[in-house]
Amino acid sequence: MTARILPAGVDTPELVVDRDRLYANVLGLQRTMDERGIRLRPHAKTHKSVRIGRLQVEAGAAGLTVGTLGEAEVFALAGLRDIFVAYPVWAEGPKAERVRALHGTADVRVGVDSAAGAERLGAAVKGMSQRLRVLVEIDPGLHRTGVADAENAVAVARVAKRAGLHVEGVFAHAGHSYTPGRAGAASLDEVSTLEAAAAALEADGFEIETISAGSTPTRLLSGNGRVNEIRAGTYVLGDRQQVALGAMEADETAAVVVATVVSSAGDRFVLDAGAKALTKDRPDWLPGFGEVEAYPDVVIEKLSDYHGVTRVPPLARRPGVGEVVAVVPNHICPVVDLVSSFTVVAPDGRMERWPVDARGRSG
Repeated sequence: MTARILPAGVDTPELVVDRDRLYANVLGLQRTMDERGIRLRPHAKTHKSVRIGRLQVEAGAAGLTVGTLGEAEVFALAGLRDIFVAYPVWAEGPKAERVRALHGTADVRVGVDSAAGAERLGAAVKGMSQRLRVLVEIDPGLHRTGVADAENAVAVARVAKRAGLHVEGVFAHAGHSYTPGRAGAASLDEVSTLEAAAAALEADGFEIETISAGSTPTRLLSGNGRVNEIRAGTYVLGDRQQVALGAMEADETAAVVVATVVSSAGDRFVLDAGAKALTKDRPDWLPGFGEVEAYPDVVIEKLSDYHGVTRVPPLARRPGVGEVVAVVPNHICPVVDLVSSFTVVAPDGRMERWPVDARGRSG
């Protein structure tokens, strides 16, 4: 991977994406999935960018995954219409109208994990010429959303069918892989629960077309058995969590927050990137709120809205006031949603502004 390119004269704090690392991440995972004969449907909640979504589809992605109707609407309006809303949408009131409109204009699928949710989706699209496709969500051990087991998957699928929906398959998210050393076990959980649910649905007469798994830590592990679709998202930009988990190499992280040292005293210095640039997202197992890339011993210990307060260990190297540094965020997805656009830097230093088209579309 190429050395990171930082822009000259950028006004900080600024979210900066290394173009070549971005391209390498897009093409690398696509190539791996193509070699395995598995569809890649990247989760666009990471980048919320039409341009990056197009890059992924042009590279060979089957379509995009999103987390909200708002994200789906943005990408569909831009012509990226093969979309999976991987969320148990409660289609009532305005959301029912939006589901119906989206179904009429895009090749959309929606997640479901309850009989009541399936009934609401069916009511929202009642009378339309094409049946809305749904995937039943299975809980692989994350204990967030998803039915508990194969028996419950069949029960939800039966209601969905009676409601006029087309049950295309099953999906899961192994989010419990976001703990050091857990990716392998989480992947086994993900694949085994998906396969059990798919087999139970087939035994009940359903034709299963899609068995979809998704998380960046398990993206290379869960693409086996009957799984035929992977929905990783964070891999495209990378972040400090993925490096700490061993899911990505440090030189694969494409996005950083560029910040300026604005104050220095004693064992600390202060960056102009605070909570409104880095977010306060920090897992229990990861110290600090990001990594100052050129000064890895420094800990970003405390964040105010516009201040990133560091702690410098004795004898550790430190930047001077006015120095511009790159910070690798802990979790890139919420960082992207804080900005309306970001700077993309080419190897020759040329810069472009790319909009965050789906910024704030959280519902």
